[in-house]
Amino acid sequence: MSKKFMISCDEATAICDKNQYNEASYWDRLRLNFHLLLCKHCAAYSKQNNAISKMLGKYLDTCDGSKHLTLEEKKELEKKLNEKIN
Repeated sequence: MSKKFMISCDEATAICDKNQYNEASYWDRLRLNFHLLLCKHCAAYSKQNNAISKMLGKYLDTCDGSKHLTLEEKKELEKKLNEKIN
């Protein structure tokens, strides 16, 4: 397999972050998906990253613009994240 197709975990996390905001190219997404099939650690990172983004999106859309979560919101977010991970 081509070395251009194989990526490191560092590259995978960078592409994962870009992909989350629809900034990753088709080629990068293809390489990322292949890497995620082989690397359970990066697959877990990707899953957690997506879960956090979805949950935070809900809170940040309803905040007063300060981009800070209340203690209650943080606890609820932590609880939901733990449910998604386990």
